[in-house]
Amino acid sequence: MDITVLFKLTYGLYVVGAFDNERPVGCIINTCFQVTNQNPILAISLNKNNYTLEAIRQSRRFSLSILAEESDTTVIGSFGFRSSCDCDKYADYGYQTAEGAPMVNGTFAGRLLLEALNFVDNETHVVVLARLIDTVKGEGTPMTYDYYHRVVKGRAPKNAPTYVAPEAAAAEAKPAPSTDTTKHQYQCIICGHTVEVEGNLPDDYVCPLCKASKDKFERVMK
Repeated sequence: MDITVLFKLTYGLYVVGAFDNERPVGCIINTCFQVTNQNPILAISLNKNNYTLEAIRQSRRFSLSILAEESDTTVIGSFGFRSSCDCDKYADYGYQTAEGAPMVNGTFAGRLLLEALNFVDNETHVVVLARLIDTVKGEGTPMTYDYYHRVVKGRAPKNAPTYVAPEAAAAEAKPAPSTDTTKHQYQCIICGHTVEVEGNLPDDYVCPLCKASKDKFERVMK
């Protein structure tokens, strides 16, 4: 079964923000949908290993920042490929507090502020049903999951519902043969971002998505 077909579903990308006591935490998710239209209820999916899930259980309040094509893509690397247990994900961006939840600074298509109502167990993930409290208008075109894979050339974090092992993802995204033998593609082993350069990567190259250094890149063999 080729599960990379799941990349074609119309997911978006979102930054979830919550407070662990007074400390802001957060993560990237790709599953959010509206359940009701009056006094709106929304549903999001979080991996049970996400530290942010426990923060939402405790505080009940959380924010959802809708990533735009114009958003700083390093936010995806910072919030999607690191754990709030180990670092301050907001350090490079700052945040604002609204309705008891942190919202990371930056350009986003919009913001939602929610209060958790119910937690539904789904084996590896938990679906959080939440009441919409307020919204904040944003700007830009909402980033779809397809755009993230096709244009940003990123990989799903390991805790994402749509995570695919690197071998399968590489097979789906294998580049077309090139007649220019001086150009080579390199892929970040952390987030999956690919870049094409002539010769070798510069020694000071840093992944624009997750900020990994050159030694985290492997050459893609054609």
